[in-house]
Amino acid sequence: MSLAIKVATYNIRKAVGLDQRRDPARILSVLNEIGADIVTLQEVDRRFGARVSAIPLAMLAAETPYVPVPLNAHPAAIGWHGNAILVRKGIEVRHAQPIDMPTLEPRGAVMAELSVNGHSLRVIGVHLDLSGLWRRKQIRALLAAIDASPLHMPTVMMGDFNQWSDKGALSELAFHHHRLVQTPKSFHTSRPVARLDRIIVSHEVKVRAADCHISPLSKQASDHLPLWANMQIS
Repeated sequence: MSLAIKVATYNIRKAVGLDQRRDPARILSVLNEIGADIVTLQEVDRRFGARVSAIPLAMLAAETPYVPVPLNAHPAAIGWHGNAILVRKGIEVRHAQPIDMPTLEPRGAVMAELSVNGHSLRVIGVHLDLSGLWRRKQIRALLAAIDASPLHMPTVMMGDFNQWSDKGALSELAFHHHRLVQTPKSFHTSRPVARLDRIIVSHEVKVRAADCHISPLSKQASDHLPLWANMQIS
């Protein structure tokens, strides 16, 4: 039987909303509104010092059905260079790791190989550079990490690609049997003009629906709107 699953990606800007208040509870409420099975987050940890997570672990456990994929980067962080993957309780994490990428800025990516109701799924969360040249190098590094895995499985890449057009660095995907999911513009929340946030899938993944999540809370919680997609995996 095939697997129906909902995924989402969200740049939470360290939980600082358009009102300039840091409010992790508001971010978690938005995630609960979306109701995805798997979520990738960007800008989830503070950039300096102990890299403390903007979302307290106790609050995540108490107020959502999610657990963070363990990356063991910093004791107080749930991500790596601000990138985290959350999975609904009951989803098995078989393997997880950061992905080393060439960087000009403190950016990164994380990868998890999951078992969801007996189906294997690879999820990669990313936040790419502002420079187009570096974004191209980083996408090549992401694809190389997939190729280096000994296991072939359906793959979903999600995050803030910092890429306005479907061309440029994203054209690297055409040579690797991955495709862009058609999603709306998600940045800036107050007036979406750019498709910076993306969902990318391998050819085994069928996308049934995809959109931004727009609600009174998501319009205030971050400067990015979250994206979601309903998928079916054979």
